[in-house]
Amino acid sequence: MKHAHGLAATGHASLYLKKLCRHFSHKVETEFDDHKGTIRFPFGTCELSADDQALHLHCQASSDELERLREIIDSHLARFATREPVDLRWH
Repeated sequence: MKHAHGLAATGHASLYLKKLCRHFSHKVETEFDDHKGTIRFPFGTCELSADDQALHLHCQASSDELERLREIIDSHLARFATREPVDLRWH
């Protein structure tokens, strides 16, 4: 399994965490509260945490699927970030 860590500096991290988890809960297994969440896709997992300064993501998938997982999270976060442009940086 490969791992990727993402960081999106925002004062609305909790809001975005809940929006992402709520959206995907209609399709895949999720767990979340105001400060942490997990989205379990068939091909990988994304763990999210929110604090006052940023949304933190830890994604895990096979090397073939990790880029797909990152792209899904990127595109959905961009769609939900209507209050401000959010720059998600992966490490």
